Amino acid sequence: MTERMTLPAAVAALAKEGGQPFVSLFRHGTLEVEFYRPQGVDKQQPHTRDEVYVVISGEGYFSCAGTRQRFEPGEVLFAAAGVPHRFEEFTPDFAAWVFFYGPEGGERVGNI
Repeated sequence: MTERMTLPAAVAALAKEGGQPFVSLFRHGTLEVEFYRPQGVDKQQPHTRDEVYVVISGEGYFSCAGTRQRFEPGEVLFAAAGVPHRFEEFTPDFAAWVFFYGPEGGERVGNI
């Protein structure tokens, strides 16, 4: 966990993880903030909680629940708990903040 969630601090924390594509930076209640920077191929599997990605850098495609869309820096993407999703054909500089939240199994649909 880092004291500040800046991009340089996240990159330094990830470097200490020995080749992992992500590092957890912060936890509070059900919220977990990670820095995600896969190299070449995104091998992630569906997660047990809802998640939001905020693209820091890079471009490519985001496939989620059978839909494929382009993404670019600054974009916010959502993946519901249990739904297959991944980043594809992304540029080498791709990196994102990841926010996991809520209960196992995800939030109930229809609640605002």
